[in-house]
Amino acid sequence: MSEDERPVALVTGAGTGIGTACARALAAEGFRVGIHYRSSEEGARKLAAELDGSFTIKADLADGESIDAMIKELKDVAGQIDVLVNNAGFNINAPVLSMKLDDYDKVASVARGTWYLTKLVLRRFMMRKGTGRIINISSVVGHTGNAGQIPYTMVKAGLDAFTKSLAQELAGREILVNSVAPGFVETEMTDELPEEIQEQILTKIPLGRVADAAEIADVVAFLATRGSYIHGSVLHVNGGMYGG
Repeated sequence: MSEDERPVALVTGAGTGIGTACARALAAEGFRVGIHYRSSEEGARKLAAELDGSFTIKADLADGESIDAMIKELKDVAGQIDVLVNNAGFNINAPVLSMKLDDYDKVASVARGTWYLTKLVLRRFMMRKGTGRIINISSVVGHTGNAGQIPYTMVKAGLDAFTKSLAQELAGREILVNSVAPGFVETEMTDELPEEIQEQILTKIPLGRVADAAEIADVVAFLATRGSYIHGSVLHVNGGMYGG
């Protein structure tokens, strides 16, 4: 298959963690992968060098003009987007009484950007072709709540509502949209948690361990390539700590 014939997947926040794992899993399925980043340039470029046919693309999802520029670049570099993985997110930990309005806005602005990016990908690529897959990475905490993360949990719950509403708007089209809601995953963020907090987390997980990011990416790859009768759904991948 030539470069022009290969399907293209865009993964936001692909320079680290779950996003990196998703990019690798989709590349293994034959996709050219657009590796989006905002600040993790080193990780993104290293990953792009590793994955055949992939490319990096920088944008600030909190800035509409930056997203507009990214869409224009994607048309020039890729020509199409067959799969969009909305993975990028941002979090600030603080209890409600001490969190500032600016902090809330920083967390929520990425959700706004995710909505806008999805709108443009649909309009410029998927609706014209008539097919596509959109996969939103939400979180178990959007269903269970988590102290000190109210804006983050609101955003993640909103992503799942976005999935269900968008699926209804896309009725009759071969464009599928779903959420993957991970539980606790071994990433740089969780590695930095104090040992006692990590132990508390493990007591809540029936499998007795956190996930490897590749285990989340496997589900994303399935939705991107198979899963042809899954639409408007939230797939929970959390080792048994929450069943949905």
